[in-house]
Amino acid sequence: MRKSNYNTAEQKADICAKIREHFGADVIGVKQIHEYVSETDVSFPYFILRERKIGRNQYDLVGDIQPMAKKPKAVKVQAPVSESVAAPAMVAQVVPFQRKRASSVADSLVPFKNTTFVPFGFYNDLKGILKSGIFYPIYITGHSGNGKTMGVEQACAQLGRELIRVNVTKTTDEIELFGSYELINGDTVRTDGPVTTAMRRGAVLLLDESDYGAEGLTCLQGVMEGKPYYDKRTGEVIHPAAGFMIVATGNTKGKGDIDGRYMYTNTMNEAFLERFAITVEQDYPPASVERKILSKNFSELNLSDDGFIDHLINWAEVIRKSFKEGAVDEVITTRRLVHIAKAYAIFQDRSRAIQMCLNRFDEDTKNAFMDLYTKVDPTANTVADAVSTEDRIESDPEF
Repeated sequence: MRKSNYNTAEQKADICAKIREHFGADVIGVKQIHEYVSETDVSFPYFILRERKIGRNQYDLVGDIQPMAKKPKAVKVQAPVSESVAAPAMVAQVVPFQRKRASSVADSLVPFKNTTFVPFGFYNDLKGILKSGIFYPIYITGHSGNGKTMGVEQACAQLGRELIRVNVTKTTDEIELFGSYELINGDTVRTDGPVTTAMRRGAVLLLDESDYGAEGLTCLQGVMEGKPYYDKRTGEVIHPAAGFMIVATGNTKGKGDIDGRYMYTNTMNEAFLERFAITVEQDYPPASVERKILSKNFSELNLSDDGFIDHLINWAEVIRKSFKEGAVDEVITTRRLVHIAKAYAIFQDRSRAIQMCLNRFDEDTKNAFMDLYTKVDPTANTVADAVSTEDRIESDPEF
């Protein structure tokens, strides 16, 4: 798919008019945009997703387009390299990937165990794959905040496996993944990237939010087949050590966003996706598991309120059901329930904790979710319990 080139208001208006004429509709969804791009082979009009959203998976093609300010491009400054160093026969010095951990485990990349973690779903199978030592790339997809990344981290923690996590973006490329070169004291020094570090150490490489990546990820295709990496600059061949493994996470299946929730995700290269042995669809934890998660978090925060936990679980389940049915545009994630638990530990007020953690939503959604909670928990009183910040400051000068 070609890079977007809709830089002027005229270009944007033109493509909107063509899509509108093609479908005979003023309002369309992401799936229709993908169909039009596929049929006409034009570049994808991402600006429609950013500037034209009027509802869940609804984008208006009519009206004035407000041009968005362009972000300044980052400028990369490359140090000069002498001709003698660039010769193919010269092998540069290798500098290990820098590791930031407590001094007692400075040489370890094994994640710390999270005492609030509760395994569910694919977790035991994931542990079995990692324990087998067989190179078997896995793609885990699912909505944000349902524990995809934590599951991989905690599987490695339980097994004592080293893990290197890469947060993928659209600018992630071969240099960022495999390493770069620096001029130090007149010598060209090679610094390993996360991929080569994981290969040398036989570690698990986690490509987090991989569907935010672009064509730069195709440099991984050979490595994803379990093959060695050839450094074009030095001639070094890096073979994966025993235990090397690749796990990727994403909010989509690499086919682009279909409802506007993850608008900066990309349609990923089919050859890249095909190199994953399996794709795992992870939903939010079942109520029984989520109750254990909240109980552990409450205990760690020195809280004891089983009633509040039950209300939160029931509340989240109702909202998620409504979300799947298309009745609401937002959802309460497991991560947000943990945020509420922490806010409750700080403010000691159910309604206040919920309200503060709902402020990320628009006003209508926030009010609807808060109103729903008062129906789930009849003891909650949003007027009496949720004291405003101004009132707290006035009544307690040290607040």
